[in-house]
Amino acid sequence: MIRELIEHIAKDLVDFPEQVSVSEIKGGHTSVIELRVAKEDLGKVIGKQGRIANAMRVLLNAACAKLKQHAVLEIIDPARGPVAEEDAARFKHRANY
Repeated sequence: MIRELIEHIAKDLVDFPEQVSVSEIKGGHTSVIELRVAKEDLGKVIGKQGRIANAMRVLLNAACAKLKQHAVLEIIDPARGPVAEEDAARFKHRANY
């Protein structure tokens, strides 16, 4: 449900909805939601001064509170390519909180 919420919001914001990818890494107490969009759409999901990204995080936290869960939204920069191993380890570490 949480992954689908972020995917729905992101697809409504971007010009290339077919390139929106949302994955979830489940940890002990926390899930990490990874959002990937086209390079051209990165600014649209972040917004000026990160306002849209913060609003998405607020909605995510509200949905998680209702489900008695905790999740963190990570917006992945498409210019970096695939997530490096050290990044994956960092995300898994964050998921264990």
